[in-house]
This record gives sequence, C-alpha cells and structure tokens, in this order.
Amino acid sequence: MSIKVLVVDDSALIREVLSRTLTRDGDIVVVGTATDPIDAREKIKQLNPDVVTLDIEMPNMNGLQFLEKLMRLRPTPVIMVSTLTTKGASETLLALELGAVDFVAKPSADLQGGLDNFGAGLRDKIRAAAKSDVRGRAADKVSVPQVAIKTAAAPNGALIAIGASTGGVEAIRAVLTQLPADCPPVVIAQHMPAGFTARFAARLDELCALKVVEAEDRMQLQPGHAYVAKGDFHLRVERSSGMLKCRLTHDDLASGHRPSVDVLFESVAKAVGPMAVGAILTGMGRDGARGLKLMRDAGAYTVGQSQRSALVYGMPRVAFEEGAVVEQAPVEAIAARLANALVRIKSAA
Repeated sequence: MSIKVLVVDDSALIREVLSRTLTRDGDIVVVGTATDPIDAREKIKQLNPDVVTLDIEMPNMNGLQFLEKLMRLRPTPVIMVSTLTTKGASETLLALELGAVDFVAKPSADLQGGLDNFGAGLRDKIRAAAKSDVRGRAADKVSVPQVAIKTAAAPNGALIAIGASTGGVEAIRAVLTQLPADCPPVVIAQHMPAGFTARFAARLDELCALKVVEAEDRMQLQPGHAYVAKGDFHLRVERSSGMLKCRLTHDDLASGHRPSVDVLFESVAKAVGPMAVGAILTGMGRDGARGLKLMRDAGAYTVGQSQRSALVYGMPRVAFEEGAVVEQAPVEAIAARLANALVRIKSAA
C-alpha cells in the first residue's frame, strides 16, 4: 500500500522539489499539492491523504492556525516544513505542541549536494508519520497529572538519561515538567537538527521547574539542571576529577543519527553505571536500544514508553524486545517511575 501525501506550500519550487523527492522510492505517492490552507482544506476532503506536509508561512491563513483547526476537526499526520531561523524554530516547536508529528528544515536553493540526504530524511519521516497514532492521541490527549514527585532522596552522583525521536518533543515535556527543581542532573538526546535544539531547551526551561539548557562541551552536570544534546553533535557524559561533565563531539553518525541516543546511553552506562536511571521515549527506528541495554546491564533502572502512549512505538518497542527495559509505562507515569528508582538507589547505597 502506497502512502498518500498532500504537499502544502505557497512556493511552486518547493512543491516541485518535495513532490519529486517524495516519490523517489516508489512507496510514497503525492496525490496532490495545495498553495495555501484554503486550497489544502478542500484537497484533504477530496483526496483523504495519509500524511500532509505543511509550510508554516503561507498566505490567507498561516500554517499554525491551519494545523490547530485540522487537529481539532480532522486529526491527520502532519510534517512541518520549517525555515532555519530563530522565528522558524519557535514556530516549529509550537507546531509540535499543536500536534504535528515531526518537521524538516526547508531545503535551501544551494542544497543540491545535500538534497539526497534531505530527501531520505523526509521520506523516513513520512513513513513514520503514516504509522503514527495521531488520531488516537487527539482522542486521548494526555493531561499530565501535576503530582508532587520527590527525588530529593536521590544520592549524590545519580543521573537521569532520556532519549527520544519522532513525537519526543511532547513526550520529553510530559516527563520533565513533572520533575522537581532539586532532582539529579538530566541528560537528553532528542533527534533534532542544528538550529532547533537551543530553542527546544529554552521552551522546556519556560515550562519546567528544572533549569534546562543546550549542552556545551565540558559543562559540569549539576542537580536541578537538564542538558539537551546540541543538534548535529553527539552528547556524552564523562567523569573527570570526580565530577560528571558533558562532552560534545562531531564524530560520525551513530545508529543513523547525530545526536545519537545510543552514544549518550552508552557513555552513561560507563560513567554512572548503577547510579543512573534511563527512559526511552517515542520514536522510529532502533537508536537507543543498544545503549539502554548497556545501562541496564550496568545496573541502571530503565523504562520504555508504552505502546498506547507513544506517538511512534519504534525505539521503545526495539528496546523492550531486546531486554533493555526493566518495565514499560505510559508517558505520564515515567517521571514517577524514575523518581522511585532514584529513591531505591539511595536506600540500597
């Protein structure tokens, strides 16, 4: 079965580039294109696409207004096509909060060399979006209970590690907003390109009791802080002079990604061992399963997001099948599971 896609963009060039790129492997069919949200609304009714690609900046009604209406009236998997600007990054994160599955950075005119990579990434995201449970999520919008989770009993040297991909922006927010300001340091690898992670960290910082920052090389990990891997860099945790620090490197892609969840989790297994707790959240593919298994083997508590609450049950499924998780839990319960595990570490110490 082919995946039916509707491309919505006011630029004829971008419509042409996306249409050509999407159909390249034969499993995706562009059933139509639309120049603005009003055109798109009619085409969605007529063509019933599996996935819509949506530009944020368009005439007649901007993409965010249209997305908000679409998710309310006819939940459909949407991939946003974003500009690489600060404003574009803020709007993209808002689109993910409104229900978009994922986003790609708009190809620039001089991207010819990188167009193959752009196309492969876009096609993968379309495939993940087609399998995502957008309708279920819209019907069952998780309201995260604001319970007072206590981690103050966690021992010095404890660490929380979180990894996610497609759907992770919202899942990470659900977990982090429940963690208290005095919890152990949190390190996060979310698949996201350069130019978006600083805004992602800033947005989380606005919403959480924790201080959330984009990780920098050799930054010391402190309680009450969360560190987001920088787009296009691997984040590792290392111990030096008795302190845990961030290390950022631009070495090869791992498990197809940079930042890679496997790279982060493997470093946590080595540097922190049984004093760590880890969570693998929604996302396509298998990045993180190997690293989380290493964490579990080193004595860490590990949890995977359950199928019912994951937008894309790919990474958590592989982690579960490979024995990397101690248990699975819905996203709204993961913070409490991590906190309880930290308290158990303390009582065992």
